[in-house]
Amino acid sequence: MITTMKSALLLLGVLALTACKKEGSATEKDALYPTAVGANAAESTDPVKMIAQGKALFEGKGTCNSCHLADKKVIGPSIKEITKIYDEHQASIVTFLQGEGEAIVDPSQFPIMQANFSITKKMSEHELRAIEAYMRSF
Repeated sequence: MITTMKSALLLLGVLALTACKKEGSATEKDALYPTAVGANAAESTDPVKMIAQGKALFEGKGTCNSCHLADKKVIGPSIKEITKIYDEHQASIVTFLQGEGEAIVDPSQFPIMQANFSITKKMSEHELRAIEAYMRSF
């Protein structure tokens, strides 16, 4: 009976360690590969998550930050200027990033921006809306 009880306790201990290890592995994986832009969060409508996703895309695969800063013109106009002008014209940033809208902020810069359309046209509408949410967060 004591041997059976010891075996049961040992089995419970092993199962507990295994469960903890699996949970820790998921946490480590999440830290290395956050899902803010991944499939699990792809359809989030939470404004905070959308802004975070947009920031990751803007600074990452979108490469937008190489030309646009929040409140300073670099190569392209500032983010604040872009959103202000789009609001004034009641135009869609998403439509423009899909390559379907007119350049209304600084048409002379349009040829430079066209190079990025090869990136933004491949993005989902949700990703583009996340970028827009990030831009409007300033």
